Amino acid sequence: MEDLDISRRRFLGTSALAAAGFVMARTPIFGAPAYIKNLGKPNSLFNGVQVGAITYSWRSLPGSAEDILKYCIETNISAIELMGPTGESFAGAPEAPPRPNLAPGPDGKRPEMTDEQKAIQKEYATKMAEWRAKVSMDKFVQLRKMYNNAGVSIYGFKPNALNTNSTDAEVDYAFRAAKALGANQANVELPNDPAQTKRLGDIAAKNKVYCGYHGHTQQTPTWWDTALSQSKYNAMNFDMGHYVAAGFDPFPLLEAKHDHIVSMHVKDRKSKEHGGANVVWGQGDTPIVAVLETMRAKKYKFPATIELEYEIPAGSDALKETAKCVEFARKALGA
Repeated sequence: MEDLDISRRRFLGTSALAAAGFVMARTPIFGAPAYIKNLGKPNSLFNGVQVGAITYSWRSLPGSAEDILKYCIETNISAIELMGPTGESFAGAPEAPPRPNLAPGPDGKRPEMTDEQKAIQKEYATKMAEWRAKVSMDKFVQLRKMYNNAGVSIYGFKPNALNTNSTDAEVDYAFRAAKALGANQANVELPNDPAQTKRLGDIAAKNKVYCGYHGHTQQTPTWWDTALSQSKYNAMNFDMGHYVAAGFDPFPLLEAKHDHIVSMHVKDRKSKEHGGANVVWGQGDTPIVAVLETMRAKKYKFPATIELEYEIPAGSDALKETAKCVEFARKALGA
């Protein structure tokens, strides 16, 4: 029995040595199997504040579902707002035709699409509408499980299916797909037409998934009020950086409307007075640290979504810059 006990201790010691490469874990190790289960999983929940990222931040990189998951792990992002093409491609959507180059010319104006280009885009839109109306949610559930198993949750979905020219079936699909992905919101730019926000809010309510309305420098303290009054499922996908660039202080808005915010995009921009430029975090006028501290103190439950829009410095890339933003937020939250 004594020999068996010595052998057992020797085995446990050898096992511990074999696991030495795992000693620098984020959480205490109570046993190798329990830790191995969590090996490599990201964690961007810092002192009660969920820091996430919109996958638009990685637009310069390949965007398959597998690629995006790899980026989450590499940058320590454990929750995301997923752009539509990634989820839809995984679910078997028709392949999109090449987008025409509509970059502004020397005069600053965008060129018009040719009739042929318009016809191609119209045909694709019709195919997508038909696909969205009929597609099973099984692949979206599969995608959610794949991400969840790797330690990543999806809290938002942003498909190009919530527009004025989208059919009711497409709009319904957007909220059903968001729910299948595990998200509580499907997001879109706030329409100018109150009839459209009423339509989106009604279909969102049927699915019990929020429609989060995003904005840029047209955001004002009252900009969302009509939509918010139409449905309890109309909500805010607030962009703090753009709000500051528009000339506003985000704190009064957060205090007054935090119950209506389902997610908040975080970027650093100069104020309107200082030119409004997108800059590296910590170099602008957006009070990122103070807002994150407020979210922690007041226990706001909406995620702070990193949206990488500043010019990437020479020698860096979108993943390195996202990781820097995550670290910035972690330190700000005292984690």
